[in-house]
Amino acid sequence: MKVKKCPNKPAEMKDKYKYLFRIGLFTGISLVILQHTGQHYGFWNLHPLFLLISRWLVISLLIIRSFLKKSLTTWILTSMVIGVEFGFDLPGIAVHLNLFSKIFLQLVKTIIAPLIFSTLVVGIAGHADLKQVGRMGWKSILYFEVVSTIALFIGLAAINLSKAGVGVVIPSGLAMQNAPEVKAQTFEEIILHIFPENIAKAIYEGQVLQIVVFSILFGISVALLREQQRNRMVGFAETLANTMFKFTNLVMYFAPVAVFAAIAYSVGHMGLGILTNLIQLLATLYAALTIFVLLVLLPILLFLKIPLRNFIRAVSEPATIAFATTSSESALPKAIENMEQFGVPGKIVAFVIPTGYSFNLDGTSLYLSLATIFVAQVSGIHLPIEQQLIIVFTLMLTSKGVAGVPRASLVILLGTAASFGLPTWPIFIILGIDELMDMARTAVNVIGNCLATVVVAKWENEFDYKKANAYTGKMPD
Repeated sequence: MKVKKCPNKPAEMKDKYKYLFRIGLFTGISLVILQHTGQHYGFWNLHPLFLLISRWLVISLLIIRSFLKKSLTTWILTSMVIGVEFGFDLPGIAVHLNLFSKIFLQLVKTIIAPLIFSTLVVGIAGHADLKQVGRMGWKSILYFEVVSTIALFIGLAAINLSKAGVGVVIPSGLAMQNAPEVKAQTFEEIILHIFPENIAKAIYEGQVLQIVVFSILFGISVALLREQQRNRMVGFAETLANTMFKFTNLVMYFAPVAVFAAIAYSVGHMGLGILTNLIQLLATLYAALTIFVLLVLLPILLFLKIPLRNFIRAVSEPATIAFATTSSESALPKAIENMEQFGVPGKIVAFVIPTGYSFNLDGTSLYLSLATIFVAQVSGIHLPIEQQLIIVFTLMLTSKGVAGVPRASLVILLGTAASFGLPTWPIFIILGIDELMDMARTAVNVIGNCLATVVVAKWENEFDYKKANAYTGKMPD
């Protein structure tokens, strides 16, 4: 006698309600857009109160969706929408919400020094047998620096061409906020300023470049210690790095509040015109990243005669994970597994990918140069090309310690702005769409590091073309 399987009715009902909720949300958003489009072009004349209620009803659905999804990403995007509406409807209150953004800024600034110090020390001293890893090391670093520097210059060119931050009307009180007068420095002063005279002073003043220089020298010194002493220091640095990752995650729980406050404050001060600049910035970043992949990474693949279709298969899954989670670290296990199956020896994968997570963040490098100039443009500060090149040189070093943490580039961006006397308030405007930008730049980071393993393996004459040609993307038996 056959027993009939009863369908899982609670699960079916849950899926049905989810589907209906999505339909309702999509319909609500579409109706609101239609109402306001018709109102703008004079097709009809609806009462402002009716339009206000319809907007807040859709926002209520978005809040419910955020509670159901329990995702920080969803909350940040929802907070941005709420911030726009709140700033538009209640500008008198919105202009006083900047306190919450400042709290978030203070918390993020506490992360800068320990995060950079710990990640760089682990990256350098973690491979203490310098003779054994020396050859792979200099080849990797050379490749990392060349490619990430090209990314920096592409970002610089893209933002100078699009001028996404130009044209923002800044209220007089806001224009001078966090923008002290910076005295012009001589070349000797610029070089001298790179090296710290007191590490505590460098941390207190937020001198990111000085912290990087100290951390590099400290990491080399640790690598030269006896094994027992070295292991203790590396273990401490790894623990500190993991602690700062957790600390960053805790701070990011406050991000939706900071995003809401920042967007509401910005719209309350400057009106909805600022959103046009944000859309231009987002489009500029995606276009620049696409150009980087097509004109830099793709030619490298073709030059090395790597099977393109199979390489895309190998990197698609880790890149998708990185895109969805906005964290390179979440894609690390799959990236290592796939690249070994693709024909890169395990010893090279194990060295290059973790090292690349500190030294080869192509997408982040491109974003940082682009975002720094955007901050200057929004603030109405003209940076001559010489100053922009100095910023690029600084970012070549400061962008080397932000691996694995979602939106950790915010830390470096804040530090860079402070180092060059730029105001920090435009960064909170960027934070509203940072989630969307972080998805693309993190995916490019992962693709760049996967390609780096192939480059180093080919350079070492250890790349297995048979495995690469036979790669299917399926799990081995």
